[in-house]
Amino acid sequence: MKKRYLGTQADCISEIGLGCMGMSEFYGSRNDAESIKVIHKAIDLGITFFDTADMYGNGDNEVLVGTAVKEKRNEIVLATKFGFVRTKDKNSRAINGSPEYVRSACEASLIRLNTDYIDLYYLHRVDPNVPIEETVGAMAQLVKEGKIRHIGLSEASIETMEKAIAVHPISALQTEYSLWTRDPEDGIIGFCAKHEISFVAYSPLGRGFLSGQIKKLSDLEANDYRRTSPRYQGENFQKNLSLVTVIESLAHDKGCTPSQLALAWVLSRGEHIIPIPGTKRLTYLEENIGATTIVLDDDDKSRIDEMLPPDVAAGMRYSEGGMKFVNN
Repeated sequence: MKKRYLGTQADCISEIGLGCMGMSEFYGSRNDAESIKVIHKAIDLGITFFDTADMYGNGDNEVLVGTAVKEKRNEIVLATKFGFVRTKDKNSRAINGSPEYVRSACEASLIRLNTDYIDLYYLHRVDPNVPIEETVGAMAQLVKEGKIRHIGLSEASIETMEKAIAVHPISALQTEYSLWTRDPEDGIIGFCAKHEISFVAYSPLGRGFLSGQIKKLSDLEANDYRRTSPRYQGENFQKNLSLVTVIESLAHDKGCTPSQLALAWVLSRGEHIIPIPGTKRLTYLEENIGATTIVLDDDDKSRIDEMLPPDVAAGMRYSEGGMKFVNN
């Protein structure tokens, strides 16, 4: 497994990380024992970067990940997030970036993760009611106290990032990026490269759609939130299936799977970009890691850009309510 830098202050980490969200919620049923096996196998195969958040499974995912990495804690980089506050309505979200909440959320995550420190602590979404300088200032205090090592933001705009780095170095920005979500190319990816901030790409397989494993909505479990995702609905679903057909063709010519092609493409977009595909199955884990061996030359990249240009996906990546929380 090759390495990539996590910002300028952090050590090298594996060029692909593991997103753990789906192990506890959103993507159908859960099997904690199997998920722990996946995390252990990931470590065995060289993955050192693991991503969770306090809202995943209402904290259950942090407990799961903390349990799984306990014996290897000093050998891995553990990232978690705060900021989303869940309400009684499971479809409703609030954002809290207040200095008081920064501290209380961190203390709670440390307990659930069963660790003395968090390697990378993200603000999950920017709170429009709290100046980012105040939120990052509170996070910086946690760095001084040794509770967290590095600060990250998620789905933040260039303007917000500029204000944040004036307060404290930002090691990583996490934002959705894939062959069907290329809007970060409008500027934020370049901004991160200029300021030596790692760009952590979540959902690099389009929430599994780009893998080619989802051909109809019934392929998803009844409690899978993707059933309500705009890109999985009606005409959007059918139009996006045509994108998968293109990826499958390109992958066939390259001698790899669609997932591997999609991940190899993300890896090829910059040395500061680190995709974190999520999975709760050993087979898909090994397949995703195989993407690190796929080399895309200039002809490959040109062909992909021609056949899968920006804005090619049909539908918004979140509902209208969810889109209010991104790029702020």
